Amino acid sequence: MTTTQQTHHHPPTSRETSVLADLLGASKQFGKGPATVQAVSGLDLEVRSGELLALLGPNGAGKSTAIGMLTGLTAPTSGRAHLFGRDPRDVRARRRLGVMLQASGVPQTLRVSELLTQFRGYYPAPLPMAQIVSAAGLDGLEGRMFGELSGGQQRRVMFGVALAGDPDLVVFDEPTTGLDVESRRGLWATLRELSRLGRGVVLTTHYLEEADALADRIVVIDHGVVIAQGRPAEIKARVPGRRVRAQTSVSVAEASEWPGVVRASREGPWLELLAGSAEPVLRALLDLDPSASEVTVTEPSLEEAFLALTSDMEETQ
Repeated sequence: MTTTQQTHHHPPTSRETSVLADLLGASKQFGKGPATVQAVSGLDLEVRSGELLALLGPNGAGKSTAIGMLTGLTAPTSGRAHLFGRDPRDVRARRRLGVMLQASGVPQTLRVSELLTQFRGYYPAPLPMAQIVSAAGLDGLEGRMFGELSGGQQRRVMFGVALAGDPDLVVFDEPTTGLDVESRRGLWATLRELSRLGRGVVLTTHYLEEADALADRIVVIDHGVVIAQGRPAEIKARVPGRRVRAQTSVSVAEASEWPGVVRASREGPWLELLAGSAEPVLRALLDLDPSASEVTVTEPSLEEAFLALTSDMEETQ
């Protein structure tokens, strides 16, 4: 994405060079009385310029509500939300925001070029059409009707729509769901380029390897509160120990009894263990099954850190 050709049409204030949007003690309730649902509780969240922030959490954790408050789709029940230092519902702030919409409300009979032209028309200084098409991987689809596109192609169009206004802050909710590997990698490159150019990028994804590969900072939300935040390496470091993987006949039940084993699972002939340290586990494994083969020891993945963090949260509820 070559948005470097464009001059930045929004002179930044001192505040905006660091924080583009934030939530301060933001809470959100839905419903009243016994049916009240506390979606988010006292959430503090900052989105900074030149940063790709991944917002992670289980289904129902409050991610969508947090994004809704940041982007002005919903107002906090208590606490505050700012977008470029203003109320997120202020049109002057919203003009500088790009949000990747779900495809459901889009007219099926509009052609891709018509759809992008329509959205570009909402902004005072939109991104040139050719740059949107290139950044979203839409070459050759401009003349197709939206309703005739595959699900993955429609996702790419909505990605292009989010870029139409040449925004300073872009929010992508599950942007690569349903995309093939090549399309996903292409959008990854665009996301990296946006943050390199000083834009703020917020990403929610259930592909944890995507967050690991892209994010400068990860915020993990569960039950409406932040339970961890930091660089991907810092989040992974929250899980002590090592992952041990081996082809073995040892059962999950047997391995779960070994000292230091945090989690055990099986996939076909493979036994996978998350353990405080590898050495006692390897000794126990080879004592019980001397013929165990293809034994590997690695650091925990972001997925394991995520599961450990959110399961700890469940236990404290």
